[in-house]
Amino acid sequence: MKLYYAPGACSLAVHIALREIGVAFDAHQVDLATHTLADGGGNYFDIAPRGYVPLLEFDDGSRHTEGAALQQYIADLDPAQALIGAPGSRRRLAVTQWLTYVSTELHKTFSPWLWHKETADSTKRDAKLKLAARFADMDKHLATREFLAGDYSIADAYGFTIVNWSNFLGIPLSDFPNLRAWMARVSARPAVQQALRAEGLLKD
Repeated sequence: MKLYYAPGACSLAVHIALREIGVAFDAHQVDLATHTLADGGGNYFDIAPRGYVPLLEFDDGSRHTEGAALQQYIADLDPAQALIGAPGSRRRLAVTQWLTYVSTELHKTFSPWLWHKETADSTKRDAKLKLAARFADMDKHLATREFLAGDYSIADAYGFTIVNWSNFLGIPLSDFPNLRAWMARVSARPAVQQALRAEGLLKD
C-alpha cells in the first residue's frame, strides 16, 4: 500500500493505524500548499483529484480517501480487530461512535474555519467556543476511563490527531486535565511515536 499524507494533517490518524497493525506501506508526503509530491514534485491532483489527504493506494492501483473510512478498513486488516471490535459488537459501536464524533464535532470545527486567514474573527471565536464545549465533554468522559471507547482504538488515533491541532493554533488545553492526560497516553504509544517521527513532528 501507499499512504499519501501531509505532516500533522488528518492523515496522521491513518498513518498511526497502519503502524499499529504493522502492515507494510510506503509513505509519500504531499505539500498541500502547492499540491505537489515531496519526493519528486509531481502534481498531486493527478493522483487525488480532490487534492486532499489521506489517500491510500492499494497494490491493485485503486485509490481510496476519507480518513474515518480508511481507519476502519485498516483496523479490520488485523484479525484480532483490537482497534475496532468485531462487526455487530458493542465495542465496534463505541469505536465508530467516537470516530463520528471526532469527524463531525472536532475535525469540521477546526477545519476549515481556524486554518484560513480570511475567516472572520467572529467565526473563529464561535468555532473556538464550540471546541471548548466539546473538549469539556471529552474531559468529563475521560475522567473515568483511559481511552475514548474503553481500550485503545482507532478513535483515539483520530481524536489525538485532531485535538493536537490545538498546539499548532495556540488553543490552550489547560482547563482540561483529563483530556491532556489522554493526549499524553496516546502520544506515548510506540506506533504514535513512530508516525510522529516519520512526519517530522517529533525530534529525538
